[in-house]
Amino acid sequence: MKKIVKIIVFLIVSIGFTQDEEVFQRGNSLYNQEKYQEAIDAYTSILDTGKASASLYYNLGNAHYKLSNIGPSIYYYEKALALSPNDEDIKNNLVFAQNATIDAIDVIPEGIISKIANRFTYVMSYDSWAWFSVCCVVLFVLFFILYYTASTSLRKRIFFIGSWSIFVMGLFGLFFAFKQFNSDQNNQFAIIFAQETIIKSEPNLRSEEIFQLHEGTKVKITETVNNWKKIKLADGKIGWIPASDIKEL
Repeated sequence: MKKIVKIIVFLIVSIGFTQDEEVFQRGNSLYNQEKYQEAIDAYTSILDTGKASASLYYNLGNAHYKLSNIGPSIYYYEKALALSPNDEDIKNNLVFAQNATIDAIDVIPEGIISKIANRFTYVMSYDSWAWFSVCCVVLFVLFFILYYTASTSLRKRIFFIGSWSIFVMGLFGLFFAFKQFNSDQNNQFAIIFAQETIIKSEPNLRSEEIFQLHEGTKVKITETVNNWKKIKLADGKIGWIPASDIKEL
């Protein structure tokens, strides 16, 4: 009976995957025919089933960009980049979309050490860094065993140095995994979808207007009060924005 249930579940999953693949290919065909809104509808229907991938987000970003929907295009490029951080096509198209935004936000420069650490952190996903650390631990144990069983001092020296070198690499992998995980958990970003929005000094309509932002600008969410979000820009500016004007990544 259990085998029959497993077979039925497998068939249902396989059918669902096949259907999603067919819809994805239909979306690609519509995109190539320059039917961009219909392509968006096809891609979105896949998202509605709970399926997501870097290629799906990337194609959604492309279709929205063709329709000059700058906010949604940047949003989906960012989603794609989160799943495939080293994809050059996604990075390039994201830059094109960002160049179409109105707001010019000056980024506070990072220190050299911080920049290098962040670059290494996102070479792989935190899952990949975790597996890298596990592999290093396994190799460390193997090399340590070889160290104890080696018959010559030269081999002992090689295996000893190799084992601890691999162990240190594993620690770095663990550090990058935790750093990336904590960064993703603690840094909640969003993209402005409203064509223009007023940033307030407090979370209410009666408060002072401090500056304006426009569609496509990326902001960091630091606090939520009712239907308002406190945001911080890359240049350090802070303020409150209606939650309806942004979409969280």
